[in-house]
Amino acid sequence: MPFRMTEMVGCEFPLFAFSHCRDVVAAVSRAGGFGVMGAVRFTPEQLETELRWIDDHIDGKPYGIDVLIPEVQAVERQVTADEVVSMIPSQYRDFTRQILRECGLAEDDATPFGGSQAPNTSLGQELLEVALNHPVKLMANALGTAPPMMIEAGKKHGVPVAALVGAKEHAMKQIEAGVDVIVAQGGEGGGHCGEVATVVLIPEVLQAIEQAGADIPVLAAGGIMNGRQMAGMMAMGAAGVWCGSVWLATTEAETHEVFREKMVAATSRDTIRSKHRTGKYSRQLRTGWHAMWEEAGLPALPMPLMMLLSEPALRAIDKAAVNGNPKAQELCSYFVGQGVGLVREVTSAGQVVQDFKEGFAAGYETLSEAIA
Repeated sequence: MPFRMTEMVGCEFPLFAFSHCRDVVAAVSRAGGFGVMGAVRFTPEQLETELRWIDDHIDGKPYGIDVLIPEVQAVERQVTADEVVSMIPSQYRDFTRQILRECGLAEDDATPFGGSQAPNTSLGQELLEVALNHPVKLMANALGTAPPMMIEAGKKHGVPVAALVGAKEHAMKQIEAGVDVIVAQGGEGGGHCGEVATVVLIPEVLQAIEQAGADIPVLAAGGIMNGRQMAGMMAMGAAGVWCGSVWLATTEAETHEVFREKMVAATSRDTIRSKHRTGKYSRQLRTGWHAMWEEAGLPALPMPLMMLLSEPALRAIDKAAVNGNPKAQELCSYFVGQGVGLVREVTSAGQVVQDFKEGFAAGYETLSEAIA
C-alpha cells in the first residue's frame, strides 16, 4: 500500500521514530520505519561520529535528523557558555546542591553546572551542515518556526523540512515559513509539547491547512504507542505518525534499566508537564525531582538556564540510580508521554515496528469491516 510519506522519504512504512539513540534510529529504519536522530545533545563533532555510525549500520535504509532551534532564548547567541552558566542565580545552585546531598551525592558529581550542555542555537547551522554531508532524507525543527537557513538548505539539497507544532496557529506559521511536513504533536506527547490533545489537534491542523489552500502532509504525534492508534490517526487524514516515547522502553534505547522498569510500572497519569528541566514546558515522568522543586516554590528558570542547571544534576542522579542508590532511583526521570501507560514490557525496536505493522493492519481491517 503506497503512502505519501513513504514516497517522500523512501521508507516502507510511515512510522517515524524520534530518538536520541543511534541504535534505535538504525533498527527502526532497517525494520521498515523511518528513524530520526535527535541532534540537540551533540556538538558538530559528536554528531558526525553518530551519523557516520548510522550510515555504517542502517543497511542503506533512509533516516532523518532533528535539530532544536528555539525562536526565543534567555540569552544572546554571542554569549559564551561560561557566561550563560554564571547567570544561574545562587539560590538555584544551592537548591540543586541540596538535592544532590539528599541523594548522598557531592556537587562534584554534577560539576560544572551546565557541563557540556551549552546553548546550542548558535550551533544549529553547524549541525545542519554536518547532517547534510550524510544521506539524510528529512530534517526537522523541533521547537519554534523553522528558520530560513533550514528551509534554504532543504531546497538546495532536496531534503524535505519538517516542523513540530502543538496548535493550528503554529502550523500556519510553519506553512508561511515554507516547511514541507507538519508534525502535529498533542499534549499527551513526551518532551516539549502544547496543551491540545492529539485527537483534537490533528483534525484542527488538517482543517486549517485545507482552508489555507496548502497541500502539506501531517504526521500525527503525541501518545501514539501502537498500530491501532496509528490507523485511527490516519483514518482522520494524517499521512503517518511520529513517535518518541515508545522507543524508550526498547533494548536499544539510551534509557537505563531503572527508568525502563519505571516505564513498565507507570500509568498514563504518572507524567507531568513541567518547566523544571529545560525551562519550557515538557512532559516527563513525574518523580521526586518535580515534587522537590514544587515544594521549594522556586519557579523554573528560562531556557537554557534551567537546562544548564538541571541536566548535569539529573545525569548524576541517573548514574547513582543505576548503581543502586534508592533515593536517586526515586528522583530519576526522563521525557515521556502519557502513552507510557500502554508500555507492558521492554522489547526491541525492530519488534516494536513489527507490532505497529500488525496493529495497523488489524485497525485498518476493523475499519473496513465497519463500513463494508
